[in-house]
Amino acid sequence: MTAPRAALSHAELAEAFRAQARGCALTGSPIYGTLLERAADDVARGGLFADLVSTHRGVPMLDALPLRVLGAVHALVLGGRAPGLAAFYPSTGGHFEAEGAFRALCETCDAHRAELRDAAATLRVQTNEVQRSAVLVPGFLRVAARTGLPLRIREIGSSAGLNLFFDRHRYELGPHRFGDAAAPRGLAAGWDGAPPDLDATLRVASRRGCDVEPLDVRDPVHRLRLESFVWPEQLDRMARLRAALEVAMREPPAIDAEPAGAWLESQLDEPAGGVATVLFHSVVWWYIPEEERARITRAMESAGARATRAAPLAWLRMEGLRLEEAELRLRLWPGGEDALLARVHWHGAELRWLG
Repeated sequence: MTAPRAALSHAELAEAFRAQARGCALTGSPIYGTLLERAADDVARGGLFADLVSTHRGVPMLDALPLRVLGAVHALVLGGRAPGLAAFYPSTGGHFEAEGAFRALCETCDAHRAELRDAAATLRVQTNEVQRSAVLVPGFLRVAARTGLPLRIREIGSSAGLNLFFDRHRYELGPHRFGDAAAPRGLAAGWDGAPPDLDATLRVASRRGCDVEPLDVRDPVHRLRLESFVWPEQLDRMARLRAALEVAMREPPAIDAEPAGAWLESQLDEPAGGVATVLFHSVVWWYIPEEERARITRAMESAGARATRAAPLAWLRMEGLRLEEAELRLRLWPGGEDALLARVHWHGAELRWLG
């Protein structure tokens, strides 16, 4: 039996809040950057925010602890339960001002202390960022170009499964265009480098995902949870999410409630001739326990050893360890060489193609 983790010191928790503040500031949320810096000072003093995270026993950054708190608060704002803070959040028509916003944040957290303490201990962050499809699609095009086969798409950490429908958008990748010009949704991303494989025929034969706690696009509680993890000044992200949810509600994605390792093993045991099986994930790897990551890797490498040109296997990942940028990587079997295709913005806003 694994021994329970000891409680972290206020200094350790405060550093997690400061690290998340830097990450938010770098990737487009000066509001959260500011609020988390002030919350970090409060944690270091053993104040209100220290009390909110006092029952947490995990790894703060691995569990996205600061975002659990702010996501739960944002849900209160979006649900009309925190009008004082809503006045400072652009997502509810407010205007941000640091002093007033932090004061309102503290008042909201104090008024909902028990609920937020529970969220900090148990709430999983769910960020199903549709814009990431704009930096994933060049990877899918590369698999299609190299194999010439329809794609059998499998995703781990699917959340609500919105990126399983990556082939139904039209794309503006810098000067490059891809997809059906009549598609109702368009995604644009900055592009630097040589063109992607625009001549490839991208056909999806099947699509399915898994998540340990999948969200149902038809459930208003689940939709609010997804919205709550969009940062409050990022109105374009919120609009894209809501539009994607409206479409997905008409044809909900197939997502299994299972851990990734066992699910992937069962998926790879299925016959897959005449298609290229593609496992993909985006900003998920960091949150998967080390033992589970090892199981996924073993399953992929074992299946890769059995792959043939008539039944190839690909592993497409948008992941990374640097706050400044993520990486888009591809392993393709037979062969199994790992290639760095691109360096990308964490939310899919831009891409530097290296492939």
